[in-house]
Amino acid sequence: MNEKEWYLSKSVWGAVIAIAAGIAAAFGYDVDSASQEQIAIQVTAIVGGGLALYGRIKSTTKIKK
Repeated sequence: MNEKEWYLSKSVWGAVIAIAAGIAAAFGYDVDSASQEQIAIQVTAIVGGGLALYGRIKSTTKIKK
């Protein structure tokens, strides 16, 4: 069975965004499906960029010039 970190799962991020949208709705904010899609895209970009940067910082191999 293949394994991956929880934060790399699209299902987990979908659930987090759906929960956040539900909480926002409880406080009077309207988060439609188009907004949820945009949030998912932005979160994916932020998490992906952060992981790439973290991986490069923690790497023990130098990049060739």
